[in-house]
Amino acid sequence: MADNRPLIIQSDATMLLEADHPDFEEARDLLGAFSELVTSPEHYHTYRITPLSLWNAASTGLMAESIIETLKRFARYAVPENILYEIGDQVSRYGKVRLVKDEDGLVLESSDPLLIVQFLADKQIKPLLGKKLGKARVRVDKRNRGALKQALIKKEFPVEDLSGYIDGKPLKIELREITVGGEAFGLRKYQRDAVDVFHAGGSNRGGSGVLVLPCGAGKTIIGIGIVERVGQRTLILTTNITALRQWRDELLDKTTLQPEDIGEYSGEVKEIRPVTITTYQILTYRKSRSDDFVHMDLFDSADWGLVIYDEVHTLPAPVFRAVADLQARRRLGLTATLVREDGRETEVFSLIGPKKVDVPWKSLERQGWIAQALCTEIRVGLVEDMRLEYAVADTKAKFRLASENPCKVEIAKRVVQEHPEDQIMIIGQYLRQLDEMAREFDAPIITGRTPNDERAQIYAAFKSGEIKLIIVSKVANFAVDLPAASVAIQISGTFGSRQEEAQRLGRILRPKTDGKRAFFYSIVTEDSREKTFAAKRQLFLTEQGYRYRIIRDIDDLANINGATEPQATPVGDAPA
Repeated sequence: MADNRPLIIQSDATMLLEADHPDFEEARDLLGAFSELVTSPEHYHTYRITPLSLWNAASTGLMAESIIETLKRFARYAVPENILYEIGDQVSRYGKVRLVKDEDGLVLESSDPLLIVQFLADKQIKPLLGKKLGKARVRVDKRNRGALKQALIKKEFPVEDLSGYIDGKPLKIELREITVGGEAFGLRKYQRDAVDVFHAGGSNRGGSGVLVLPCGAGKTIIGIGIVERVGQRTLILTTNITALRQWRDELLDKTTLQPEDIGEYSGEVKEIRPVTITTYQILTYRKSRSDDFVHMDLFDSADWGLVIYDEVHTLPAPVFRAVADLQARRRLGLTATLVREDGRETEVFSLIGPKKVDVPWKSLERQGWIAQALCTEIRVGLVEDMRLEYAVADTKAKFRLASENPCKVEIAKRVVQEHPEDQIMIIGQYLRQLDEMAREFDAPIITGRTPNDERAQIYAAFKSGEIKLIIVSKVANFAVDLPAASVAIQISGTFGSRQEEAQRLGRILRPKTDGKRAFFYSIVTEDSREKTFAAKRQLFLTEQGYRYRIIRDIDDLANINGATEPQATPVGDAPA
């Protein structure tokens, strides 16, 4: 007979978690360590257990027994036998195949000799292997290290790479106790822990992997801590020129590195120095689609001991090919979410490394390291004279029409009126819409067409409080440090992008000196394609414990913002 526990586990590896159950939050936090959230309608959230979610769990040290114990603890009915088997099988696969090094080079070995036989018989894998060395070992050419890991993970055999790294040229660097700006500096405990886990005492079990921490948690600081711990020449890849210069400023402020030690490799400057910072955009530049990438040889231009991939979930496809050839270098991925809309998470796992650290957003919020955020979805109707145009439009045009709904201008004005003392960002996708907002608010605007010097001036004025409101396009999604920002108003976005939603919330999560909350608003057109995509966008943040309050009457805004806690109104529409 069924009891009242909150979790229903099905034989297709999906799980239904009752959102109104008293144990919901505890179960949600535990499930997130080894499964993925799929949908989050009112009453039951759907999770899925996947091979990748189990390999990532295994890479952090989570054992199959612990996963099964969690499922049995919360399961309303008996856990299907095939699920128990799948968990044991997939978790055991991480570490079953290893890359190691002997005096003659690289060796692929397995605890199961038949796997080596299987790989040698596979027409995709065999060309990447060399001479067989006994029953359970085979030689691997070092040039095939990345390609072999990619090929094996496609066969659901994630390789544990213990073959070590080539040391780069030493880098003389120390962390300051007092920054150049005169403030006390030191890594927080969770930041020190992340550095320790990645470095692993300098052993071959460390040195590659991805650290997942909330926006505002100081991923750049952790990266700097790892640069100091490794102590070797470092190449840092960032999302844009603004992020590049923020990394440079942080390194100069918080370490003993001098300006001549740090090089900028961008469209404006081409410097290669002991620490060199570049952008994904410059690395993927080519004169035409048939030409080679002009700057991809930067990876081989110096004796790098560490390569850092900031916002690793945005890693462009051409860079994956270069990363495959960099397996002998230490590799660090930093991100707030491993979600990739192109589905290439397994390539991040095999080429950058497994997830080593995953710090829940709400955990750091409770500790005061990031601001408490209230998320609100404001639903508005489509203007009457656009309804016919919307009705006859194709699917893609429907989304854009709903996104650019002119009614959003007045709603945005009302939201701004609710926050007269706050620093506000209005974020959107479409330039025409953003230009209209800039005119309505007489506010500065930052888009891809804004010169870098002008961007820097606007950001500086916003940080100082000289400017209270700015309009930004998706160029501000990543790695823009605006600690003063406490309100974000999202007027349009990139379809159902979960990582974009997380990054945009992250722009306002820096803890406020006065302890005030942050407010994230998403203005969505009711009964439209945009609303469907909005539900999908919110999935990652829902998984992290955020709930979106839904309002249809803008006059209700003052009442709900006055509440001491977010109202428990979950998103009411599952994505199509």
